[in-house]
Amino acid sequence: MSDEAIPGIDLSRPSIARTYDYLIGGKDHYAVDREFGDEFIVKLPGAVQIAIDNRQALVRAVGDIAAHTGIRQFIDFGSGLPTADNVHQIAERHTSQARVVYIDNDPIVLAHGRALLAENAQTTVLQADIRDPRAIKENPELLRFIDFGRPVGVILSAVLHHLNDDEDPYGVMRYWREAVPSGSYFFISHFRSRRDQESAKLEELLQGSLGRGRWRTDEEIAALFDGLDILEPGILPAAEWRPRLEHRSELTVWQQLIVAGLAVKP
Repeated sequence: MSDEAIPGIDLSRPSIARTYDYLIGGKDHYAVDREFGDEFIVKLPGAVQIAIDNRQALVRAVGDIAAHTGIRQFIDFGSGLPTADNVHQIAERHTSQARVVYIDNDPIVLAHGRALLAENAQTTVLQADIRDPRAIKENPELLRFIDFGRPVGVILSAVLHHLNDDEDPYGVMRYWREAVPSGSYFFISHFRSRRDQESAKLEELLQGSLGRGRWRTDEEIAALFDGLDILEPGILPAAEWRPRLEHRSELTVWQQLIVAGLAVKP
């Protein structure tokens, strides 16, 4: 992507969405994002696998929801830049009726997302802040796509860990749990702290550059699922969450640092 200035885009600071795009081999990033991403690649090379494992778990989760439940509408929070195997593409492999709303606070996600999804009448992209769930819920564009009288697939893939404790990720979860009807599914993946040196280094890097990024313990992550029924196989490292092939090798230390889980509202 050209590094020419774009109105509304701050190229002096890295973006979470664009850096993630860079780490998983995408094309929608700038020099500032590549420089930040290279800190992971050079200083903490095993950490790149976190992004890869997370994406693969997301693909499996959305595929399972679309294939094995009656859910035909999804909200993807902190969706990031469109790349291969987006939520709508995964869902559409199983049903032609899927409606998807992507939500991200990065203006470049809005610009690129709308361009790429312009020909898909069942998908839209909103620029909004996950920390203001009421504004999202009342957004007319969201309500045009999502019927809150029917179960919803709520996707929170690698986003809640970008809310610091004082930004109340548990309150965000509570709001959406109460906003959707019984039978709605929640997929959450989250950075995991084992009170280890690796997660401490990663947290320091993200907080120092972005001012956010919180590695939470197993107990803290489980609390995000309060009020929901966690489905098999529970909350596990993303690489081991419903793998399509049996995972034969021992996970690296880095792979232990992101977990995933799927739950349903009773």
